[in-house]
Amino acid sequence: MQIKEVDAKAIKDSRGEKTIQVSIKTTVGKFSASAPTGKSTGKFEAKTYKKSLEDDIKAVKDFKDYFTEEYLEKFDDLRRIEDIIEKHVGANTVIALEFAALKAIAKEQKKEVWQIINPEAKKFPRLVGNSVGGGKHSSGIDGKKPDFQEFLLIPNKKTVKENFELNKKIRLEIADKIREKEKKFDKKVSDEKGWLTALNEKEILDILRTFDIDLGVDIAASSFYKRKKYKYENPKLDRISEEQIGYLSNLIKNYNLFYIEDPFGEEEFEDFSKLLTKFPNSLIVGDDLTVTNLKRLEKAIEMNSINAIIIKPNQNGSLIKVKEVVELAKKNDIKTVFSHRSGETEEDILADLAFGFEADFLKCGITGKEREAKIKRLIEIEKKLKK
Repeated sequence: MQIKEVDAKAIKDSRGEKTIQVSIKTTVGKFSASAPTGKSTGKFEAKTYKKSLEDDIKAVKDFKDYFTEEYLEKFDDLRRIEDIIEKHVGANTVIALEFAALKAIAKEQKKEVWQIINPEAKKFPRLVGNSVGGGKHSSGIDGKKPDFQEFLLIPNKKTVKENFELNKKIRLEIADKIREKEKKFDKKVSDEKGWLTALNEKEILDILRTFDIDLGVDIAASSFYKRKKYKYENPKLDRISEEQIGYLSNLIKNYNLFYIEDPFGEEEFEDFSKLLTKFPNSLIVGDDLTVTNLKRLEKAIEMNSINAIIIKPNQNGSLIKVKEVVELAKKNDIKTVFSHRSGETEEDILADLAFGFEADFLKCGITGKEREAKIKRLIEIEKKLKK
C-alpha cells in the first residue's frame, strides 16, 4: 500500500471542541481517522499539536507529497510515517495519520485492522465504564461535585455484549438511587456521560456497592494535589500523603474496590508503591504517572508502583511506541487498559487496538455515540470470530 495524498481538517469532538481528522488517498482507496482530546492530562504527555491545531493541519498539507515513495505492508512500517512527519506535528496528528494508514493496510490485505497488529489475537478486554463523573470532567450541581474524576463499573460476563448491556442497565439504576439522595439531580451528564451530582465519593460508593459488579475509581489525584497536599473540596479538607494513603486504604477495604487509577500525584511513584504493597490484589493503575511512556513505565516497574497501566495512543503520539509500552508491561505482568479520552470522536479503531494488542481492559465509557462506537466495534469483532 502506498499513500498518494494526505489531507487534514478540524472536526468537533464530543465536547464540541476542535480536534484533528486526517484523510489519505492510497492505492486501495480513501481512508480517514480522527484523534480524541484529553482535558485531564499529565504534564509528561507528548504535545497534542506542535504549535496549534491549525499549524498541524498546514504541516500535513505541506507534507502531502512526502509519502508517495513509501510502501506500507505491516504494522512496523508505521515507523516510516513517523520518520517523515513526527518532528513537524504533534501527537494527535501522527496518531490520526497512523490510524488511517492501518485501515488502508488492512483493506489492501482484506483483513481486519486488529489482524495487522496480531492475527492470532483471541482475548477480549473487559469493559471499564464511567457511571458518575467528577473532578475536571464535571460541572457538578450548585458548585458541588465529587473530587474523584470517575466512578467505574467493570462487569465480567461471558461476552462483550452482555457486559455492555449490564453497564447500561446499572448506570440507569444508579441515576434512580442518586435521585433518592439528591433532590436537584436532573440526569445531566459529564464530559464522559457520567451522571452529574453534588454527592461526594463516599456517598456515590455507598450507592455503587449495592450492585453485584466490580467497582473502580479514577481519582485523578494530580488535579487536586497542590503544595504537597491533596486539597479536597467535597467536603473541604487537606490531606498529606500519609493521610491520603490511609483514606484510600479505608475506601478500598470498605467498598471492596477492584480498580484504583491515579491515586496520587503524577510524580509520587513511592506512594503508588506503598498502596500496591498494601493491596496487591487490587489494580493500582497508572495514567498521569506513566502517560503511555516507556521511560515512565520503566521507573514504575523499578519502584513497583503499579500493576496496571492506561494506554492512550495520543499520549505519546506513536503506535510504534505504544507497542513497546504494551510489550514491556506484559513482560512485567502489568495489566493493560486501552483508554478513550474525555473529548472523543466516533473513531472506533481503539477497539481494534485493544483486541489486537490483547489488552486486559477497554475503558471507553458506557453511553454516548462516540463511546458506544468503540464498544459496538468490539462486539462486531466478537461476532465475526464466533461465526
